[in-house]
Amino acid sequence: MNTFRAAHVRAGDWTEAAERCLAELEPVPDGVNLGFAYVTDPLAADLGALLELLRTRTGVAHWVGTVGVGVCATGTEYYEEPALAVMLAALPDGEFRVFPPLGEEDTTLPADIGTWAERAQARLGVVHGDPRNPALPAIVTALAARLPGGFLVGGLTSSNDVYAQLADKVVEGGLSGVLLSARVPAVTGLTQGCTLIGTRHVVTECRRNILVQLDGRPALEVLREDIGEVLARDLNRIGGYIFAALPVAGSDTGDYLVRNLVGIDPEQGLVAIGDLLENGRALQFCRRDGTSAHADLVRMLRELKRRTENTPPRGALYFSCLGRGRHLFGSESAELEIIRRELGEFPLVGFFANGEISHDRLYGYTGVLTLFS
Repeated sequence: MNTFRAAHVRAGDWTEAAERCLAELEPVPDGVNLGFAYVTDPLAADLGALLELLRTRTGVAHWVGTVGVGVCATGTEYYEEPALAVMLAALPDGEFRVFPPLGEEDTTLPADIGTWAERAQARLGVVHGDPRNPALPAIVTALAARLPGGFLVGGLTSSNDVYAQLADKVVEGGLSGVLLSARVPAVTGLTQGCTLIGTRHVVTECRRNILVQLDGRPALEVLREDIGEVLARDLNRIGGYIFAALPVAGSDTGDYLVRNLVGIDPEQGLVAIGDLLENGRALQFCRRDGTSAHADLVRMLRELKRRTENTPPRGALYFSCLGRGRHLFGSESAELEIIRRELGEFPLVGFFANGEISHDRLYGYTGVLTLFS
C-alpha cells in the first residue's frame, strides 16, 4: 500500500520549521522513499541545511520541491512568512527517478534516466522551473514529448530573491523534478482563473508579441469593443484585470493560455501581449473573475472526485498561480479550503507559482491538482 504523510508549519526560522514538521512526521513509515518540500522566501537561503536535516532524520534520500512566495497544504495557505510544507511518499520500488535541471543548452535527460523512462513507461513528471530561464517553455514541451506518457505537472519558482529548487540537492537555472512510472497511480486536473469575454478572433497581422490586426481590423479597436464602453473609456483600468487568452489546440475542455497585456499604443491601435504571436492563431480576451474561478475550481474538483470515486486520494500536490489564492479567492486559505471541502481530508502540499505547468505547456492564473491513489 502506498503511504503518504504530510506536515506544515509557520515558524520563526528553518530549524524550528523542520523540527516541528519532523515531530509530526516521525516515526517515518516503512517504505517511504520520496519527499516533497516547499518553503517560503524567508527560509529559502537555508534550503540546503533544511534538506540535509530532513534527509538525515527521515532516512529519505530523494527530495524534490522549490520556493514560493506562498506555500500551501491541506486547507491552509501561508504567505510572506517563514513556512514549510513537507510530504513523504512510499512509492513502489524503482518506479521513480529524480532528474537534475534541464537547461537552455542541454534539454536532454541523462542517458540512464532516459533509458529508465522508456522502459518504465514513465507517464507523469512533477517538475519545478526557474522563471529566469527564457527557454523554459521549450524545455517543458521537449520533456513532455520525451516521456512515453507525455504529461507534466508543476510550477515555476516564485521568489523575491532565491530561485532554488530541490532535485536531491539544491539546484537552479532550469527544469528539474521527478519522473513517475506507469505503476504510480495518479490523476490530474486543471482549473482556469479567468473568464472569456467577447468572441474568438484570428490574428491577421502581428510583429513578434505585438498585435497589429485581429480579423483584419486594428487590434486595439477590437479590444475596446470586447471589454465594453466603461473600460474602453479608461484603458488604465484594464491592467491586471483584462488578459489575452490563447486557445490550446486540440483541447476537449476549452483550455487556454492566459497572457498579460503588456502595452497599448492608442495612436497606432496596437496591443502587446506577453507571448510571441503568429498570423492565423486564434485569440480571445478574458478577465480575472473570482466568481467564475470559484465555479471552475469546483467543477474540476468534482470531475476528479468522479474519476477517483473507487480509489480515494492518499496524497496530493497542488500548484496554483500566485495571482490566485488570497488575491482571487480571499483571505483565510479559501482556495485550499474549497479543495478540502470538495474532496475531503488527505495529505496535500504545494506552492503558489510564477507560472503553472500542465501536460506540455506553461500556463498562468491556473491551478493544477494531482491526486495519488
